[in-house]
Amino acid sequence: MNIAVIDDDNLVAFSLKTILESTGRITVAEMGSCGEDAIRIYRDHKPDVMLMDIRMEGMSGIEAGEKILAEFPEARLLYLTTFADDEYIIKALNMGAKGYILKQNFESIAPALEAVASGQTVFGDRIIDRIPELMPKKEEYDFAARGISAKEQEILGLVAKGLSNKEIAGSLFLSEGTVRNYISSLLDKLGLRDRTQLAVFYYTEVKSK
Repeated sequence: MNIAVIDDDNLVAFSLKTILESTGRITVAEMGSCGEDAIRIYRDHKPDVMLMDIRMEGMSGIEAGEKILAEFPEARLLYLTTFADDEYIIKALNMGAKGYILKQNFESIAPALEAVASGQTVFGDRIIDRIPELMPKKEEYDFAARGISAKEQEILGLVAKGLSNKEIAGSLFLSEGTVRNYISSLLDKLGLRDRTQLAVFYYTEVKSK
């Protein structure tokens, strides 16, 4: 897996490169130190995942991510930061980032990258715990109006928690093919594009109620 690391602290960037490449499964193909670098690197190299800091001089990681996703909706962006500010969490969720984890959870960085590369959405435990508090309270979502079954609701919740199809299948005693079918059905019924949008939908329309 080829990734790019964007961090305005060179020591952090090179440390991440050393740690991640020591796994033997991840190659840090490109590094940058600002939002402008992130945009240029993504355009030129299209890494499997871009690991990016939030607060940087000039253009922030969030601003760069918005521009990248506007041009490349398929981009997989994983934010790695020391900050768990509410504003950043909401923006990362709404813009379609594939994950948001804290730097101090260094042991989870490589697994998070691999999960994002495989199509999962990853938010650290501290981030997940904050999301319901940040969303405005709304009326209970009417699943019946969309023809969404109880089993589909259950799978929606597990997708939002970042479980893979294999993990969901094992948890619910279903085949992976059946889980894929349920997820495809959910995407179709809700008019969503991917697992990230399912997670955002769950935390904004269901969990917040």
